[in-house]
Amino acid sequence: MRFGWRAISGPVLTAATLLLAMLFDRLIPASSPAPLLVGIVALAGALSGLASALTSAAIAVIGATLLVLGRHGVSASIADLIQLGVLAITAAGTAGITGLMRERLLGTFAAERRSHATAARLSAALDQVDIGIVLLDAETRAEFINRAFRDYFALPDEIADGKPPFVALMYHGRDTGAFELPEDELGTFIAQRMEMVRTGDATPINIALRSGEVLRFVCAALPDGGRMLSYTPVTDLVRHTDAPSRADYYRSLRDPTGRRLIRYLRVAE
Repeated sequence: MRFGWRAISGPVLTAATLLLAMLFDRLIPASSPAPLLVGIVALAGALSGLASALTSAAIAVIGATLLVLGRHGVSASIADLIQLGVLAITAAGTAGITGLMRERLLGTFAAERRSHATAARLSAALDQVDIGIVLLDAETRAEFINRAFRDYFALPDEIADGKPPFVALMYHGRDTGAFELPEDELGTFIAQRMEMVRTGDATPINIALRSGEVLRFVCAALPDGGRMLSYTPVTDLVRHTDAPSRADYYRSLRDPTGRRLIRYLRVAE
């Protein structure tokens, strides 16, 4: 037990209560201070833990015994002995429960702090990579958007930090002219991306931006029903064959089932 005001407050308060009880008992016979002593033991356990609570409980039982002996001497009644036994059991039980609960709560708080620290370090690390990362919850709302994605799509921090739905991110890219696509292709393109995210389709897709960047989009389904979206820059791998791949890319967007995808998009909205 570490000595400090928390550690000694319980035993000191217990001893002070017993001394006052003995003083008043000589002047005016009063009822047993057992309920108050049990409350002090609980307070000691909450403030400092099991050791302080057990110390307070021991002082309470010893002091209550001296108080009974001061009243009746060695001829204490059975009722007094039963009262002392109940106090001992109650005080010990209270000390154990409150002390162990405090240790468990402190352990939980420490684990949460470690978890938050790990999450903060991971977030900072993901902000240093050039791969755009978006984490979606089960309702496709963005729980995390790293710096690279914000830069690629000129996404303001106030929007990114507001946990926007994925469809809002797609519309932002459309409204800012981020995609290197004809306007009449954008609706089908957005619907396809929404369908991929909805089903967790992990097929890699190259996305050409008007800035000249080419990003490889991959959707990964997470165990909790969420999605991790990655946007890996592959400009150097794609642009040297830009003409033929560009045709294949646009043909891949012309889906004869585009109306079905548009319907899914409207449901997502």
